[in-house]
Amino acid sequence: MTLNTNLDHIETEAEYNKVISENENVMICCGRMGPMCVPVYAEMEDLRNEYTHVKFYDMLFDLPDAHVIRNLPECAGFMGLPFTVYYKNGKVVKATSSIQSRDQITAILDSEF
Repeated sequence: MTLNTNLDHIETEAEYNKVISENENVMICCGRMGPMCVPVYAEMEDLRNEYTHVKFYDMLFDLPDAHVIRNLPECAGFMGLPFTVYYKNGKVVKATSSIQSRDQITAILDSEF
């Protein structure tokens, strides 16, 4: 089961580990096809062409293997979907929850990557 986006999907813990270990800059949006998530996926799809040094992925929140995002210490207090996590060299450098605007996303991309 995957999300209905044009992003690359992560479906397993093994894929997640491979993505964050093999790419310097990664943004993963873990959510559902809900009103707070869909705008974030859309911005990520648009930003892929602009931020070619960043890999953009989505992950379905309800997958069993999504525990790799759900259980991150950086996501411990999060209430709203999606959980969006930014990785630099395999380490979490920033995490946000709920809807994010293009300006909020690009501010993080510009400061962390």
